[in-house]
Amino acid sequence: MRLRVAAGALSDRNFRLLFIGQATSAFGDRLLPIALAFAVLDLTGSATDLGIVLAAAAVPMFLFVAVAGVWGDRLARHRVMLTSDLVRLLTQATAGTLLVTHQAEVWHLVVLQALYGTAQAFFMPAMTGLIPATTAPSRLQQANALMSLSRSTVGILGPAIGGTLVALASPGVALLADAATFGVSAISLAMLRVERKPRPVERGSFLAEVKEGLAVVRSRTWLSAMIVYFCFVNLTAWPALFVLGPFEAKRALGGAAAWATILTAGSIGSVAGGLLTLRLRVSRPLLVGELVCLPVALPIALVALHAPVPVIAVGMFVMSVGLTFGDALWHTTMQQKVPEEAISRVSAIDWTSTLALSPLGFALIGVIAGFAGVRQTMFAAAALTALSTLAIIAVPSVRNLRTDPTALDVPPG
Repeated sequence: MRLRVAAGALSDRNFRLLFIGQATSAFGDRLLPIALAFAVLDLTGSATDLGIVLAAAAVPMFLFVAVAGVWGDRLARHRVMLTSDLVRLLTQATAGTLLVTHQAEVWHLVVLQALYGTAQAFFMPAMTGLIPATTAPSRLQQANALMSLSRSTVGILGPAIGGTLVALASPGVALLADAATFGVSAISLAMLRVERKPRPVERGSFLAEVKEGLAVVRSRTWLSAMIVYFCFVNLTAWPALFVLGPFEAKRALGGAAAWATILTAGSIGSVAGGLLTLRLRVSRPLLVGELVCLPVALPIALVALHAPVPVIAVGMFVMSVGLTFGDALWHTTMQQKVPEEAISRVSAIDWTSTLALSPLGFALIGVIAGFAGVRQTMFAAAALTALSTLAIIAVPSVRNLRTDPTALDVPPG
């Protein structure tokens, strides 16, 4: 493990353009939840309607991301992303215009957000495959860290600015601002000059290409084991923290203000984790990545113990530092170790597996807590999360996987 001066991924023109566009788009993403929530509540005042609108964006992401992975490997990835940005610009601009002109109905928002979610599904696997083509191999971890850092930073600023826009103007204006950020992203992607590696002239059927992606995952034990691990964490940790956590905060920790303090500490921790990833190079990325993710269980257990809010906030901060660092190591490893021609399909399988069990976990956690008790369920979730992390570390191919030497030799920049 070695500390290094940042190599300067932003000195690469292609990555700099990609970073500017995605940082701007990430800011718009933070405006969306607030704008949609108050738009629906202004229209009908119904929490059910709000849930339907939010689900309309989430369901297509799950349904189409595997399909998107195939197209991300078939086509020029920055063109796939550019098309996705243009579709999302159109959906958000239409929704914002309908709201500002007082013509919007809930079904309009449902249809537009379904189109938005579909375009988002095509964007994510393509971006995972594009990042390595925009920077040198020695700067890949830093590039992933900068992407994560931009998302974490706007995670702190975006909601506050979004709330101000909604309060001083309207939800429609916030959605128009979101649309504008996709325009900036589209322009940055259009300016990229990425050399596309030759693809085979003859291709198999669509289903055959999906099977090829699955074969790549199965052929690498570390990859399949990590994807299973992510499924398990999405089933246990996040529902316990983000469903039962607010419940306990309201009941015993001081309410919404206490929970906001805890979440803010997590956002600050994500920024700190991004800064750490810029400077730290490791030779065994998955081993280190999972060791720093062990604290995922910490804030769950602290909330269940009814620890003082500052103590829980510290736990959330530590967890977020580890998660951000570990996430950057995971994406860097996948981009280095998976063949370039299959990276979008593998990324799509990763996304599909992650998304598959999350809704189930969020649906079941309240039922389980109703039978077993909220605090008991949180303790169990914390224990299972910690044990699963130790179990994945025990897998030899995960523990022993080493970083490519070029990723450790950072040139001066």
